[in-house]
Amino acid sequence: MKALRRTDFGQQPTLTDVPDPTPEPHQAVVDVVAAALNPLDLKIAAGTMRDVFPTPFPYTPGTDFSGRIAAPAPGWQIGDPVLGRLDPGVGGAFAEKVVIDAAQLVPAPPHLSLETAAGLPTAAATAWQALVEVANVQSGQTVLIHAAAGGVGSFAVQIARRLGARVIATASGTGVAIAEKLGADSVIDYRRTAFDRHLRGIDVVLDTVGGETGTKSLAVLKPGGRLVTTPAPAEGAEFVFHTSDAARLAKVTDLEVLVDRTIPLADGAQALAYLAEGHARGKVLLSVA
Repeated sequence: MKALRRTDFGQQPTLTDVPDPTPEPHQAVVDVVAAALNPLDLKIAAGTMRDVFPTPFPYTPGTDFSGRIAAPAPGWQIGDPVLGRLDPGVGGAFAEKVVIDAAQLVPAPPHLSLETAAGLPTAAATAWQALVEVANVQSGQTVLIHAAAGGVGSFAVQIARRLGARVIATASGTGVAIAEKLGADSVIDYRRTAFDRHLRGIDVVLDTVGGETGTKSLAVLKPGGRLVTTPAPAEGAEFVFHTSDAARLAKVTDLEVLVDRTIPLADGAQALAYLAEGHARGKVLLSVA
């Protein structure tokens, strides 16, 4: 099978022939249809996460994938459309086949194409973990979501609305209209308006940007309000460290996926370079099958 492989930190992956995976009795082999890129892929590639996710070389990047069951597996039949998330330290999603614990797969949602559904696992489940499990967002609260047209942010807007919260979003350029379409009650173009000068009394802030954005977000919280962050946390913030969880993933498969672009697996290095620019609106996908 074909897979993108990297032999050291900082190297661009190249398409390589590798052996097909051999499953253990509790595992499933999936013919990959698409894989999704995440900022974590860039951090692992640069070596900045080696203390958290020791990376064996040669290494096939990627955690998020969609596809079809390739061989009989516990709880699944051949051809079943599925989603899954591989452990970041192991990787393997940027390939034609993956092997994964069968219990970590969930059925692909019927309202999305199987390719598009690959964008769900990390970003959507992180948004759920942040807003539901960490921040405990309640109906009637006001939630500020930064980078609302990005991967996690685009899902967070939908989840916060589902929970009955009033949603204020930050975005820029075309992202303003995207955040409005996703359901934000109001959107601040952060390039034109300093959100921290105009907002107060926010119950929950979800910061996926970090740095100065996180620090400024503390000023807009009401007493007892919560700042939840996915990058390195500011003082006073609650950090979300996402881990794979099929039960959590199953709760977000009804969401819509905002796709920035889909790039062939063979051009995976180009896709990673584009993601690194930081301008993607929603998810960047690799088309595999």
